[in-house]
Amino acid sequence: IEDDYNVTDAMVVGNLLISMLRHADRLSIGCQAQLVNIIAPIRTEAGGPAWRQTIFHPFAHTARLARGTVLRPALTAPLMPTGQFGDVPAVDAVATHDEETGELAVFVVNRGTEPVELSLDLRAFPHHRLSRHVLQDGSEQQTAGSLLLPPISWHALCLTSEEQ
Repeated sequence: IEDDYNVTDAMVVGNLLISMLRHADRLSIGCQAQLVNIIAPIRTEAGGPAWRQTIFHPFAHTARLARGTVLRPALTAPLMPTGQFGDVPAVDAVATHDEETGELAVFVVNRGTEPVELSLDLRAFPHHRLSRHVLQDGSEQQTAGSLLLPPISWHALCLTSEEQ
């Protein structure tokens, strides 16, 4: 019953992690079933290769980059319809700030079927600049200024302080 995951699954896992971070003030432990049973983010073949599935990358990068204080960004995003909850924002995000290193990490998903332009208001962090942009497949992209979020996508943005 092993599952093969796709891009949508990676976005869902990324959104789950955003929700967990957003509620870190009252969430003492979180468990993702895919980490402990046969529907895992890393697959293997007996005597053969091992490979990372799509859901591996949001989990690995969030675990590596989310440090310090959780910040709740104010979002303005287009709405998308859902059958159960009515219209909801197509974009969801959370950020963390590591006071020790000065790094700011922003995790964002576009749950919608249309691209959405993301711009960050960094007035509270005037000396921070984007240093890394990690995509849901684990690859990195060079990004300057605003960013176009493709439909059904997860992103991790790492910003570093020029003062550090």
